[in-house]
Amino acid sequence: MIINPIDRESLRAQVRKASPVPHFKIDGFLDPTFAESVLEAFPSFDEALKVGRTFSAVNEQKKVQVTDSSLFSQPIAQLNQALAAPEFLDLMSYVFDIPNLLADDMLVGGGIHQTGPRGHLDVHIDFNYIEDRALHRRLNILIYFNKDWREEWGGNIELWDKDVKVCEHSFLPLFNRCVVFETNEISYHGVTAVKCPADRSRKSFAAYYYTKEAPKHWTGESHTTIFKARPDEIMKGQVLMPIESAKRGVVTAFRGLKKKIKQTLSR
Repeated sequence: MIINPIDRESLRAQVRKASPVPHFKIDGFLDPTFAESVLEAFPSFDEALKVGRTFSAVNEQKKVQVTDSSLFSQPIAQLNQALAAPEFLDLMSYVFDIPNLLADDMLVGGGIHQTGPRGHLDVHIDFNYIEDRALHRRLNILIYFNKDWREEWGGNIELWDKDVKVCEHSFLPLFNRCVVFETNEISYHGVTAVKCPADRSRKSFAAYYYTKEAPKHWTGESHTTIFKARPDEIMKGQVLMPIESAKRGVVTAFRGLKKKIKQTLSR
């Protein structure tokens, strides 16, 4: 088996008690031999840069993601398939009490993630809806592939309270560690600055789960990623983030205008 056996009842009880949002962390998530094969199959940071999407904005820097599953080598493709398998979806539905979970075969925002030295990801909540497929985002799963990762290298995945005042959990991205959490309007999370040596990168594989049914907290309004500053990031919160948000607003508006023009011309 690729994924090690999981006690459904124990994990469900753990998730129900978790805060600030339902979540769990499992070390040794994958079969050890298989986890090693996934690590060996990871592209180098430079290789990933050539085929993936890079991020260099205020809120997200030195990160590259490869979402095209046709580019995955066999072990990574196997991992992707295992996370989308009906039996694993059924397990996650039971553990989080979210019926009818669906995997995303397009891996929007997911897939292979690598963050280089001095990279980071600010605290945020994720986009909540894929409009063209009518999918509500419900869970994030993150699996880490960083052997001998040192605490001083950072890159921790953080789970914050709803007001982004208190970091309730901070997990190092250790090899074969899996973190899964519910995504909603208060699931603020981020990644601390990566301070690994120049020849290393923070490696992970991410996938997101959806439902056709709207969650109870759904207001009918979709949104993109929403960033918030940590309590000690005063300059970023008051100056840099508003500027970055305004830039994204202009880009989004321009894309919307292009889409409307194309729709009009095609009639």
